[in-house]
Amino acid sequence: MHKQSWARLAATGTLVLATALVLAACGSSSSSSSSKKQELNLAASAQLDTIDISKSTGYGQTGNVYESFYRLGKDGKATAGLAKSATVSADGKTYTFKIRPNAKFSNGDTITAQSFVYSWRRTIDSKTTSPYSYLFSGIKNADDIIAGKKSPDTLGISAKGKDTVVVQLDQPIAYFKVLMAYPLFSPQDQKVVEKYGKKYGTKAEYSVYTGPFKISKWNGTSNKWTFVKNKDYWDAKKVKLQKINYTVVGDAGTSLDLYQTGKVDLTQLEATQVDNYVHNKEYKIYPYSYVSFLEYNRANSDANKKKVLSNTHFRQAISALVNRKQLAKKVVGQGTVIPTGLVSTSLASSPKTGKDFSKDQAVSGTMDYDVQQAKKDWAEAQKETGVKDITLTVLAPSDNGSDKATQQVVQYLKAQAAKYLPGLTLKIQTMPSQAAQQNEQNGNFDIVLAGWGADFNDPISFLQILQKDASYNYGKYDSAEYEALVKKASVTDANDPTKRWQDMIDASHVLMKDQAVTPLYQSVYSYLQKSDVHGIIHNTAGTQWSYKYAYIK
Repeated sequence: MHKQSWARLAATGTLVLATALVLAACGSSSSSSSSKKQELNLAASAQLDTIDISKSTGYGQTGNVYESFYRLGKDGKATAGLAKSATVSADGKTYTFKIRPNAKFSNGDTITAQSFVYSWRRTIDSKTTSPYSYLFSGIKNADDIIAGKKSPDTLGISAKGKDTVVVQLDQPIAYFKVLMAYPLFSPQDQKVVEKYGKKYGTKAEYSVYTGPFKISKWNGTSNKWTFVKNKDYWDAKKVKLQKINYTVVGDAGTSLDLYQTGKVDLTQLEATQVDNYVHNKEYKIYPYSYVSFLEYNRANSDANKKKVLSNTHFRQAISALVNRKQLAKKVVGQGTVIPTGLVSTSLASSPKTGKDFSKDQAVSGTMDYDVQQAKKDWAEAQKETGVKDITLTVLAPSDNGSDKATQQVVQYLKAQAAKYLPGLTLKIQTMPSQAAQQNEQNGNFDIVLAGWGADFNDPISFLQILQKDASYNYGKYDSAEYEALVKKASVTDANDPTKRWQDMIDASHVLMKDQAVTPLYQSVYSYLQKSDVHGIIHNTAGTQWSYKYAYIK
């Protein structure tokens, strides 16, 4: 939203409230190609709240300023990064990375093996409280460190001299290489972190960078900021853009006006705009592995609400109330994908059959629009809980760049409940996204319109977020059966692709039968893009946008 950090789409890998906080990429235009500046102007849908990779809740933009052993290239593949070479042991549990001799931070300091060791230990330390600490799971001792049972110093990463990093795993990780392209695993300059202390990462000048660009003109609350070419980047000669200028643009209508007047070169279209431009030669689709869903707070402080929200029949009733085809067509917009479960379509394919995971995860009856079934489930929930009448609040952000769609979705849910489930009243609560996120994290919600976009091209990227102790499990879903299956996929069968695949299918089936969350739709985003903007890499998972090779022609 990615989720900047609120948007898992614009910032990926992150849990987000609502449908689409998307970073629209836009290029400046001028009268002739010879006079064009190598400068992009990008419309952001929300402010950045931090640029500290150890504390960020999303990396969609910052993937351009932070780089790890690899970086994400086309089609979600890991490509060359700060490592000039890498080797893996026969058992798949030890990786050795050699760092490039010309790898430097943006202040000119040399990136050493210890820079990686320091960064990883800082991020996983419970004092840092990184919401992405779960991605370290599988690296030696990571789970015990996250649980507070061991010191961060015991993490399975070590420096062998100045240029060699050794990473030890508890078990093979099928997606480890692409995981190492995630900015979360970038090195940090210990000298700089310690120099600025609590101020580190709160302003552009209170950080240093490892990627193609560095940040300037950002003060922590800015509606405008700039990425400037990083002259100390190891591959700077390949970077053509000199600047990327970001401005927070409040809505799609304003962004479209800027596009039509030539002030931006790419604009995201909202659902109501698509029909007018779908046949335009400048129309483009950028899909993303983002699934919107309803999340239920099973740890609600109100006893009756807790009973209802923890009841499987209640959640099944809500799922059966949703006409996903109607939502996709009339509300979310053209190209919207109807999900078969929590894991997005076109994310990963079976290592044995090549079948898309979305086909394997489907469970008959769990995602069907069936008003009569919804009534039966609601009646059963009332009987089991003893709660006949209840009012629940649906939380949604009010400033996510797709505000109209968001509001229509929650109003639709409210109307469906009022029409078909007597005794259930849904109230709508909207607030700015950062405030809504804080409420979600603190457990101050009944039901929330949330979502997730994959951090990498593997179903486990979705399945991890609903594990009992996962930092993004705000609804406190807890299933021993589910936990065991995810553990099998991550540990027991980690080195057996076929068995691991079946474990993940079985885990997905448990989610859908429980309606742990209720998937609503998977978004596909429509844009207008001028013909002189080239080289943008867009991925459906991970760091969504890459501008390393972008240029104006």
